[in-house]
Amino acid sequence: MSILEILQQSGGIGTMAKELGINESVAQAGAAALLPAVLGGFKKTTQAQPNGLDGLGGLLGQLGGGGLLDSVIGTQPTPVSQGNEVLGQIFGSKEVSRTVAAGAEQQTGISSDLLKKMLPIVAMMVAGYMAKQGGESAGGGGGGLGGLIGGLLGGGSNASSGGLGGLGSLLDLDGDGNPLDDIIGMAGKLTR
Repeated sequence: MSILEILQQSGGIGTMAKELGINESVAQAGAAALLPAVLGGFKKTTQAQPNGLDGLGGLLGQLGGGGLLDSVIGTQPTPVSQGNEVLGQIFGSKEVSRTVAAGAEQQTGISSDLLKKMLPIVAMMVAGYMAKQGGESAGGGGGGLGGLIGGLLGGGSNASSGGLGGLGSLLDLDGDGNPLDDIIGMAGKLTR
């Protein structure tokens, strides 16, 4: 099952659509276009953590853990400031978020203004889901957070279903499987 399907089944996509006053199919298309960059950001963050996956697990906990996903699907309005904190950790700058939204706009035709509103919510859903799954599997078999991130980022045998398809493969200019480094490079060129 892909991360998009998981977020849809959790109710996150539907909740985001209601909060933003858009059709659920628009929310799904926007999330699908934003997910490769968000997942790429988590992959890059994992590689940058001194303790790798353990460090990422700690970071997810500091950002709100599984409560991030609960905040999106709950009855109260989503506290997007938490999503912006997540984006700050995985992207490093607002320029990267703007570049991600602009790229997703080219792919989907959805306005970048709307995509910028969706981005922190999508980041919260992914971070919350990873925290919940990482916590539940941490004491179990060998999988844990590492297996989860590998699967979400296309490291497993189902690379096409959960991995970096669509926009991710378009933005992955150097073919390393992570479009975020290329997006950061594009953002840098835009700010010069």
